Amino acid sequence: MAIKNHVLGFPRIGTHRELKFALENYWSKKITLHDLLTVGKTIRHSNWKYQADCGLDCVTVGDFAWYDHVLNVSMMINNVPKRHQIDKSKLDLDTLFRIARGSKVIDKNCSASEMTKWFDTNYHFIVPELSCNQNFYFAWKQILEETDEALSLGYTVKPVLLGPLTYLWLGKVKGTNFSKLDLLEKILPVYKEVLMELSNRNIEWIQIDEPILVLDIPIKWKKAFIDVYKVLKNNKIKIMLSTYFGDIHNNIDIINKLSIDGLHIDLVAGRYDICQLHNYFNKKFLLSLGIINGRNIWKTDLLKWYTKLNLFKKVKRIFWISTSCSLLHVPLDISLEDNLTDFVKSWFAFGMQKCLEISILSRVLNKNLDIEEIHRWIEPINAYKSSNIVNNVVVQKRVLQISSDQMKREHDFTARSIIQKKKLNLSILPTTTIGSFPQTTDIRKLRLDYKNKKISQSDYENSLKIHIKNNIIQQEKLGLDVLVHGEPERNDMVEYFSEYLEGFVFTQYGWVQSYGSRCVKPPVIVGDISRITPITVMWSKFAQSLTNKPVKAMLTGPVTILCWSFPREDISKECIAQQIALALRDEVLDLENAGINIIQIDEPALREGLPLRKCYWDYYLSWAVKAFKLCSSGVKDSTQIHTHMCYCDFHDIMPAIVDLDADVITIETSRSDMDLLEFFKTFKYPNDIGPGVYDIHSPNIPTVDWIEKLLIKAVEYIPIQQLWVNPDCGLKTRNWMETLLALQNMIQATKNVRKKFSKE
Repeated sequence: MAIKNHVLGFPRIGTHRELKFALENYWSKKITLHDLLTVGKTIRHSNWKYQADCGLDCVTVGDFAWYDHVLNVSMMINNVPKRHQIDKSKLDLDTLFRIARGSKVIDKNCSASEMTKWFDTNYHFIVPELSCNQNFYFAWKQILEETDEALSLGYTVKPVLLGPLTYLWLGKVKGTNFSKLDLLEKILPVYKEVLMELSNRNIEWIQIDEPILVLDIPIKWKKAFIDVYKVLKNNKIKIMLSTYFGDIHNNIDIINKLSIDGLHIDLVAGRYDICQLHNYFNKKFLLSLGIINGRNIWKTDLLKWYTKLNLFKKVKRIFWISTSCSLLHVPLDISLEDNLTDFVKSWFAFGMQKCLEISILSRVLNKNLDIEEIHRWIEPINAYKSSNIVNNVVVQKRVLQISSDQMKREHDFTARSIIQKKKLNLSILPTTTIGSFPQTTDIRKLRLDYKNKKISQSDYENSLKIHIKNNIIQQEKLGLDVLVHGEPERNDMVEYFSEYLEGFVFTQYGWVQSYGSRCVKPPVIVGDISRITPITVMWSKFAQSLTNKPVKAMLTGPVTILCWSFPREDISKECIAQQIALALRDEVLDLENAGINIIQIDEPALREGLPLRKCYWDYYLSWAVKAFKLCSSGVKDSTQIHTHMCYCDFHDIMPAIVDLDADVITIETSRSDMDLLEFFKTFKYPNDIGPGVYDIHSPNIPTVDWIEKLLIKAVEYIPIQQLWVNPDCGLKTRNWMETLLALQNMIQATKNVRKKFSKE
């Protein structure tokens, strides 16, 4: 029987980020809803056409999302928070955007739903809000509309839908505490209705994603899988249960009992012996083998997989081949790139090229294509291994010479804090921001003009200094205690630093969706890493010369640079992190020598890099913490080290965060209404901490009263002497009016709380 092929999902932002610009234009009322819908339709049609033209046996539908695919399910089952319901009978795109971005409903600011990372990726999703008295129904029928759309174009269609158990697992209980599993009996009728509607359209397969099966899930959740898929069993449509981001060995006993027809497994991230797959899984299951890496951009060694799959064919088991996970996590098309050399470009495969890899491999396995096509495809992989771009003996030697002494501050935090407070002379509840200020149209144009060589370096730097000076003036007017230069010179917090590091290359169109309209362009690590020249010293030194207040220097940490780049695959992530840390250590020491007394090293990706299985956590956290300390610990006691983390669950890794030994940590808490602070009832964080007091991703302006209440709540959990006051993230995506109004209210609320506690 022929080996079929498919993908689990496809990039949805468009070839040139058409979705991003359409969303932002719609939000700013520059285009109509019809215009926005037209852009989405065009992207979907283009995606389906490419998959079909490439030779895939079916096109995947239901993977398109206006903001994120988890929010799609919330809309589908009518899980809309009450604060965002204007008209209960009306569920539309504006409802979806209110949930994601916050809104003003009847003169009242309504906060956006919480946002966090999708498993261990840099993609974000809107966290479902769950309460015990909810009722659900099939309200948002996008999956049917898109299925009909693809069918009308003549495609063989495979819809994809996030599974009910993963959806509930990712949700957050609001109000009365209860078991999320109690909602299953209310949600399953909606899923049954979806499957029935799809079967009525003669759809053969539906892909239901249940990635929580790669986690250590409790026995109650394991058993729930058996009952759920008995209920969902539909003789008219086949269920392909999809797992990814790891292996499912620890849940095989349950999986093999499920009433499903097919099972997708991730052979890239999972630890499987392909020769034993037929012994692992129920013989009745059609296996979908995820062999093309959906999370990195390197070409696949198709010859290696051809050899393995030829062996697997001998067990005469029906199987398909696919991507390891959705291609949502990679850029769309390498052929667009023209600033990479042909040699370097030949190493990579983006989303479209990964479809081509699947097509080539399946056709060769089915004897419809000569194996010579595989040999031609992998020629660049062999060339990479011997390239002099990859190896730097000096860097390799420096890594070998790393010692434990390089990862220790001279004295502990208690001693350092006394020295720092005396030197910095800050008020109680010191106010600051996370680093960036609005990236205006003028700033973006300035950087683009410089990049395109329309202006000289001297003119570029002088113009940036004007923006920095304005940032300092505005902060002094506001009355902030610790200032920042505002980062007008930076495009992206990872890409900017990577441009000053040997061992990286950069794409022009390698955009990947992070959430909603937010896209990032991860740099690519191709070789050993070292610092080419000082990165931030000039800008920080200039900003500090403009004020008597302390100015924080802003760096991106080694783990975040690693996690938010496409890493090389020939050495360990630990080794890459060490190389980045050594390069940043040089930058930190240069900043200190330039008279900068506060240095912030952001590590928002520390939590997302955590392996999904707890048995692998200790190893990861050990090298991740050491990498941070390697870059931060060479300074004097009087230099204050800050770090920042956002949009993740910190509870599980708080001991590791303590081990970072940063003098101050700033964290996101505003979207969760400071719920994270409950953790500090029992966990006494030893150093200083700044829980974010308002959500910068929402256009809503926080009121003085709102922030004041959050600060008073924070003081209940953390001694006021340890508290800092700050937004929950950088301000680059906001405009100046929003920024100034929000910071004014933050500072006024801080003054009110200082006054309140000075009287007690």
